[in-house]
Amino acid sequence: MTASVRTASFRDLGRIEEIQREGGGELSETATRGPVKLWALVSQTLSTILPALYSETLLYVAEEDGVVVGFIQASNRPAGIGLAGATTLQVLNLCVDPRADADEAARLLIDHLVNQALERGVHRLFVRLPLEDPLTAMFRKNSFRQYAVENVLYSEKPQHSPCPELPGLRPERGKDHALVYQLYRKLTPRGIATIEAPTFKEWRSLQGEWFGHHPIRGESDEQFVVDRTEIMAWLRVQRSSSTRPHTLSFMALPEDRLPEELADHALGLLGRRPGPVWSSLRHYDSHMIEALRARGFTTLVNQSLMVKELAVRAPAREKGMVPSFGCCRTRFRARRSPGTPRSSSSPRLSPATSTRHSTSGSIQASSWRSSSTLAASRRPGCPAVRSC
Repeated sequence: MTASVRTASFRDLGRIEEIQREGGGELSETATRGPVKLWALVSQTLSTILPALYSETLLYVAEEDGVVVGFIQASNRPAGIGLAGATTLQVLNLCVDPRADADEAARLLIDHLVNQALERGVHRLFVRLPLEDPLTAMFRKNSFRQYAVENVLYSEKPQHSPCPELPGLRPERGKDHALVYQLYRKLTPRGIATIEAPTFKEWRSLQGEWFGHHPIRGESDEQFVVDRTEIMAWLRVQRSSSTRPHTLSFMALPEDRLPEELADHALGLLGRRPGPVWSSLRHYDSHMIEALRARGFTTLVNQSLMVKELAVRAPAREKGMVPSFGCCRTRFRARRSPGTPRSSSSPRLSPATSTRHSTSGSIQASSWRSSSTLAASRRPGCPAVRSC
């Protein structure tokens, strides 16, 4: 019988946890091989999310003959700040009963999540999972594409050398946020930055997802910048708690000795016996990865960061591509009413253009733009125009 998908309820909790225990394709399946369970570090557990199910997460179940055979769970990016106004979602869990048709159930669950996300005005879906996870192929089949690789480095007893005072190091201040974003754009390949944080506002939200939120800055959560005529590095130190080891977050330009000195200084802040430490870095942060490996860190897991675009982001028009119409006295006008004489300044549309003009909204806008630009370019004294 064909499976159906519906919104989960609290009565489904027992069955959901049973499917998760059986390991039927959960995202964290391969993470249990390391000294710590990665999924518990980078994501909230299902049990902690369910009490806020209706306000903070989307949770759907697939059923066959009235029996739940799988579920999918997604939350706003960053998780835990509610779904109102969310434009991007992070897939937290996808799990299917091993006795069911995994491909079909997963497809139905992802399709349902996509439809619900579109109704809410969501533009993109993100997912993070280990490279060797069998679900990677399943997400690819459903139009998710990998845009980056995340290296999670871990050490039980990191080694470091005493580091003299790092020139330019100071606590981060509020006015540094925009400069830290500029550092992110310098270090991040353009294609990746365009996907995950094309604006400063989205970058601020992304920081919360990557590095977590902490209501009060203090001994347990410190942030620094290295300011040498410009912001050259950023460091965040989050001290261990009962549920996670120390966490180090870095961004640094590949300047001579800066990554090594930054790593030593970060470990020095944790004290002589820091205990377990982990750090998450992208594949293009090779200079920081090597600096941590030289201090006893090993790769816990490599994760694939994937995205599914639900809406096309229209790029802003570049200056200089279209000339000002002021010199040509050309304006866009609404379609004139029957019997109204045509203004001499209004651009005429060719019959072919007029036919295309009436077919759809997107073609309509394109026809007006190209026709008006062409008409303007033919006027004396108006510069030539590249057609788009």
